[in-house]
Parts: sequence; C-alpha cells; structure tokens
Amino acid sequence: MKIEIKRTCNEFEGYRAARVKSLFNADSGSNWEHIADIPIDEPGWQIGLVVGPSGSGKSSIGKAVWEGKSMVDLYDNWPDNKPIVEAIKPAAEFNEVTGALSAVGLGDVPSWLRPFKVLSNGEQFRAGLARLICDQPEKAVVDEFSSVVDRQIAKVGAAAFAKSWRRGKGQIILLSCHYDIIEHLQPDWVYDTREARLSRECPRRPKIELEIYRISGRAWRYFKPHYYLDLPHPVAAQYFVGVVNGEAVAHLAVAPLFTANAYRATRLVVMPEWQGAGVGTTFLNAVCELHLKGQGRCGKKLNTFFHTSHPQLCAALRKSKNWKQTGGTLYGSNKARSAKSMAKTSKRATGAKTGYGGHFRAVQAFKYLGNQNEV
Repeated sequence: MKIEIKRTCNEFEGYRAARVKSLFNADSGSNWEHIADIPIDEPGWQIGLVVGPSGSGKSSIGKAVWEGKSMVDLYDNWPDNKPIVEAIKPAAEFNEVTGALSAVGLGDVPSWLRPFKVLSNGEQFRAGLARLICDQPEKAVVDEFSSVVDRQIAKVGAAAFAKSWRRGKGQIILLSCHYDIIEHLQPDWVYDTREARLSRECPRRPKIELEIYRISGRAWRYFKPHYYLDLPHPVAAQYFVGVVNGEAVAHLAVAPLFTANAYRATRLVVMPEWQGAGVGTTFLNAVCELHLKGQGRCGKKLNTFFHTSHPQLCAALRKSKNWKQTGGTLYGSNKARSAKSMAKTSKRATGAKTGYGGHFRAVQAFKYLGNQNEV
C-alpha cells in the first residue's frame, strides 16, 4: 500500500526568511512530501517497524496508515494513586497482568506495587508494553518506541515484547529512530524512511553468551535492591554470578541440604536491564547442572531444590522437562507453631517469641532433574 504524505504551511515573507532563502538558495520551506510503500494490506504479518532519523516522516506515516486509529502512547493515562499491577486492565485476571509484566522483562516484584509516575524510564517503558499486551488491540501504532530508555533495556525489551505480542493476533507498527532494535525485535517488515526502502529480512537475533563465576557473598549487595525478600545469608552457601560481555547480570546462592541428600538454590536475581531475555532460567539451570555433575560444595553429585513464589517463574519451571514440582504452599505458615516446636527442642528456647514462617507467600517447590536436552 502506498501512503502519500503532503505537508504544507503558509509561506512567510519577512526579513530573516528572505535572507535564508537568499543565502541558501531555498525557494520555499512550506512543502514536504514523502511516499511510503508499506505492506499493511497484506495478510499474515504481526509486527512492522518504521525506522529512521528524526524529521524523516515516521510519525506522519504512523498517523496515516489506519484511518481513525490514534497512535498509542505508552506513557499516557496512568493513575497517580494506583500501583501498576492494579492500573493495568483492572478487569483482567491476576496472572494475565503479572504474566504480561514478566513477559516484557519487568520482573522486579517491588516495582509492581509502585505507581507509574515513580518508576524509572526503563520500568515505565516496560509497564507501557505490558499494558499494551493486556489490551491486545487488533491494530496499533506506537510512536517513539524505545527512544527514551537505555539501549540495553531497549534491545531486551524489544525482543521480549515481540515474543509476547506474537502470542496474540493483533497487528502493530512501531516507530523508532534506533536501528539497533531490529535484530532483537525481528519484525515481519522494516520500512527505512532515510532510504525510502522496504525490507522483509532481518539479521538473526544475536546469541547471548553467558559465563558463570563463583564469587564471595559480598557481591550480593549489588543485587539485593532487586530482590523481593529481606532474609539473612543462607548458611554455608556458595554464590554464583552470570556474566554477559563482562557485565554481571544474574545472581544465585546455593547452600548444602545434605540432610535431604540435596542442595538448595536461593536468591535468584536478574538485573532489570536483562529481564525478559531468558537469562534467569538459563543461569539457574546451568548452576544446578554444575552441582548435579559434582562441581558444587564437597563435590557431591546431588539434585538441587528451588523455592519461589513468583507466578511466572513457577509456570516456566512447571513447563520445563528439567524440573519437577515437589510441593506448593498456598497460604502462610504458622509462626507461633514454629516457635512452640523450637521451644520443645531447647531448654533455653522456652518462652521464645521467635520462629520461622508466619509469611503469606504462596511458595512452590521444585527439584532440578538434570539437563534433559543433552544426548
């Protein structure tokens, strides 16, 4: 479909305007035209990208592609007094909203409980994408896609959004001035306004090379702000980080659970700019595989247990052949009962007011079985 764009304005005659025309041999600045040939009428596509430098006509194309369809503003119309988990599609089910937030890489649980206006630029960008996925319009145009965020967040967010959007049936056109998202977004077609050229081929999405290092527990302070619990250090734990291109992107602690003939993994954290890239589960599997092969504490070849209350991580582990769910607590445990049990086992603990449990998290337990993809 050819889209012809013509913009005109009144010709102004004044001293400065006349001098500009004289100096630069410019006859007029009142007319601008652009003809774009983009395949919006063809069936089968879901994601289109219009890319080019500022002032090259992207927004004009976006306004012209579908009559009566206004462009989506990811940052507009957010309530000031509601956390984003309440503001996104209020009538939707809980798992639909949290699933969309996680799918676009906004997996930091504390950020779900904050209003949109107090989120960082990267968090606002992803929250807007999550709202768009939940609304799932049949046709949508998004201007300034990824323009105001860090480039790493933009690339990972583009890949995460594309994967989630393709689960539906809607068509979306994204307008951006950044070419670095193309290989991550993998659109069905790309129209470059700089060259007035349509392309249906994209370079392959770059492979993420993840390296794993064992480190001291002091590095935890860099990851703690993104963890949703405040717990003491696990006893006798070893700490691992996942590194991509020299940058620490993920963290995990593994403690011995030899009374159960196993290990226990905890404190899984993925840095915000890498959430949605699949780094977290890949890193978790790799560390658990190392322990299964005897490369953990004491060289024991044992399975690893992992507990989490994150609904989307639970769903991912249930689907994985590498994991088996071994339990699930859908309500808080009794802290008073725990204290009573502890008092019975220690004379000095008589009358103690402490105890484990007492939280209201729906904790689910999983056991790592091993890499089922290995031949």
